[in-house]
Amino acid sequence: MMITNINQLDFSKKYTYADYMTWRFKERVELIKGRIFRMSPAPNLNHQRISGEIYLELGSFLRGKSCQVFHAPFDVRLPIPS
Repeated sequence: MMITNINQLDFSKKYTYADYMTWRFKERVELIKGRIFRMSPAPNLNHQRISGEIYLELGSFLRGKSCQVFHAPFDVRLPIPS
């Protein structure tokens, strides 16, 4: 079922990444160990300027190396340790 409003979610329930991929609402949330956490609203202009400068510096430093830098927002899925 597609979720279009954050109020449709039960914050006491555990969700999967597959569940997360069906959510279509504007609020920003993180899914950590199956739990939903609200995120801060979009950053302000000054934050974006500083973040952009850091991104550019890191990108220049890492150019030609095996690492990459990504600018937020970017979904990161970490494997569950075995």
